[in-house]
Amino acid sequence: MAKLLQITVVWSPEPREACELVFELPQGACVGDALAACQGLEPFAGLDATGYTLGVWGRSAVPSQLLQAYDRVELYRPLTVDPKVARRERFASQGTRGTGLFAKKRAGAKAGY
Repeated sequence: MAKLLQITVVWSPEPREACELVFELPQGACVGDALAACQGLEPFAGLDATGYTLGVWGRSAVPSQLLQAYDRVELYRPLTVDPKVARRERFASQGTRGTGLFAKKRAGAKAGY
């Protein structure tokens, strides 16, 4: 009898929303097989994975990568905002250097410390 691998596939269709599906695949299955297995199931119905980046446990993966037991296959949406730009905008909205992160400083310390 062939050994089965328990695989988790995770996808986030919208910000702050996640769909997770746990199922079993035969030994020797790859990331592409996991995506094909979840295509017809409810939270993943109609998902077109071509525009997504794939990963296994947070590391970049390709569809031909072999899976191990208890692997977590992740589909990453493209970024809509550059994280560096978002951080700059948050910092700018805090106001002057005397507010926000820099409101409390040690006596005699340089600005920003």
